[in-house]
Amino acid sequence: MRTYSIQEINEKLKGVIVGNTTHSITGPQQLELADENQISFIGNRKYIKQWASSLACAAIINADIELDPGLDKAFIKVKNADTAMAELLEMFVPDPPVFEEDIHPAAVIHPTVTMGHSCRIGAGCYIGKNVVLGNEVTIYPNTTILDNSTIGNNSTIWSGTVIRERCIIGSHCIIHPNVTIGADGFGFRPSPDGKGLLKIPHIGNVIIGNGVEIGAGTCIDRGKFSATILGDGCKIDNLVQIGHNSKMGRCCLMAGSSGLAGSVTLGDGVIIGGSASISDHVTLGNAVQVGGGSGVMNDWADGKKILGYPAVEARDALKQWVLLRKLAKES
Repeated sequence: MRTYSIQEINEKLKGVIVGNTTHSITGPQQLELADENQISFIGNRKYIKQWASSLACAAIINADIELDPGLDKAFIKVKNADTAMAELLEMFVPDPPVFEEDIHPAAVIHPTVTMGHSCRIGAGCYIGKNVVLGNEVTIYPNTTILDNSTIGNNSTIWSGTVIRERCIIGSHCIIHPNVTIGADGFGFRPSPDGKGLLKIPHIGNVIIGNGVEIGAGTCIDRGKFSATILGDGCKIDNLVQIGHNSKMGRCCLMAGSSGLAGSVTLGDGVIIGGSASISDHVTLGNAVQVGGGSGVMNDWADGKKILGYPAVEARDALKQWVLLRKLAKES
């Protein structure tokens, strides 16, 4: 178990210590659940009243909050408690699962695979023809990487993931369990005889940039005849659907259960809330923010905040909701 003194933690956070505690700190915890050897955080004034009853020996607290820590307790005052808590969590990250041997004998690796140094491949993995793995790639058990795909340096692929043929994953990516990258897009048309549906082949691939993280159960479809692209630094939550030929700029965020239909284009820094849906061929400019549960059916320019179904500018959506409540009361 990792333990730290309050001084050792502050060396990383570079805050200001108020008070003191002699307890060895074993980890972070919520205010109401913490014990006397744990540290919590107060990033909002509404949590101040919980400090009096919390057993935590320390807390990370916003610098503008005035509060006495109490006997044998301490605060680390920082500019932003939420950001500082993220740094603190890095100090307590548990060790990853152990590989008893770097390449498990139960892994099936095609002889044409090119592999960099210090790669680790778990039991039950299948690595297909002409796959290229960079340096220090970690592939957890029961993962499938099909022919002619590429995985960049220091990327981690968790169990159950399937990366279809010809897909490209950048460096320092994290792909969580049961992700599917490069499945066929959803393309069907009525058959000429009018008696069924004609499947449209998808012969493109998926290209994922550097530093991308993809949550569990997410599906990213291959392009119809070019690539579905995720730019550097994008972060995708669990259970997200990204349709064929969509293109995401740098550092976009998509929350759980949201989705892009085919050929959507996102600029840099777009944020999409949970369960939001973006219709096919829509373009969202840089830094557009889409509220949770919204349905976006037309293009939006840089910096817009949109909300609702169908999505409109957020302030207009809020006005509509106020009017609906008034009408409901009057009826």
